[in-house]
Amino acid sequence: MVSASARREQIRYAMARGLSQRRACALLSVSRSKVGYAPTKVKKNLPVLAAMGVLSAQYPRFGYRRIHVFLGRQGFEMGHGRVWRLWRQAKLQVPRKRIANIRPRFPAPIGPNQVWSYDFVHDACANGQKLKCLTVVDEFTRMSLAIDVAGSIRSGRVVEVLSQLICVHGAPRYLRSDNGPEFVSRAILRWAKNENVDLALIDPGKPWQNGVDESFNGKFRDECLSIEWFRNRVEAKVVIEQWRQHYNHVRPHSNMGYLMPN
Repeated sequence: MVSASARREQIRYAMARGLSQRRACALLSVSRSKVGYAPTKVKKNLPVLAAMGVLSAQYPRFGYRRIHVFLGRQGFEMGHGRVWRLWRQAKLQVPRKRIANIRPRFPAPIGPNQVWSYDFVHDACANGQKLKCLTVVDEFTRMSLAIDVAGSIRSGRVVEVLSQLICVHGAPRYLRSDNGPEFVSRAILRWAKNENVDLALIDPGKPWQNGVDESFNGKFRDECLSIEWFRNRVEAKVVIEQWRQHYNHVRPHSNMGYLMPN
C-alpha cells in the first residue's frame, strides 16, 4: 500500500465498513485532503489513448515510434517516453500472429494526381550488377511518373524521388504501397506529414490491393526487363527511361480505349 491511489482505495474500503473518514485517515496515516483528490493525468491521457487506438487499427503493423509521428501530425506533442508508457498501458503492442483485415479502405481515384502507387522491381545486369527499380504510377491516368534505377534504394532516396515528382506534378492525396521497410520508415512518415500526403498501406500479403502498380510492374518486366540485355547499370538506366517514355506516349492501353496515358 505505497501509492497514493492505493491509499485512497483503502480509505474508501474502510469507510464502506462503517468507519468515519476522519477515523480511517488517522488509522492509515493519510491526509484528509488527499481523499477527494481526482487525478488529472488519466483525463489528460484519454484523447491520446483514443487516437492511439484508431491509429493502431489503421496501421496494425506499426510500433509506438511510428505511431508517435502520426500523433504529432494530429497535434499531440509529447516525448517518446510518454508515448511508450501509454502504448504499453493500452496493450497496443504489435501482434505476432496474422491479424484480421480491419484497416479502412481508401477510395479509388476519380481524377489525376489523387493516388500514386509505388513499388520495387528487381533485376540484374550481364556484368552481375544488381538492379533495383522504384516505379511510381498515377492510378487514374496510369502514367508512369518515374522509374528510378539503382543498385540500392533506401528510404532517403525514395523521399528524394517523390519530392522531385511533387515539384513537377504537385502533391497527390494518397500514396499507396506495401509495408516494405523503405515505405514505412520514419523518414517517409515525416516527409509525408510535411507534404500533407496520406499513406494508403495495403494489407500484408495482399499485393492485389496495389493492383495498378503491380499491373504496371508486370508490363515493365514483360516488355522491357525480360527482353533487354543490360551490359551495365548505366545502360539499364538509359534503356529503361526510353521504355518509360514509350509507355507514356506511344504504347496504346486497352483499359483506356487504346489511348496513351499522356
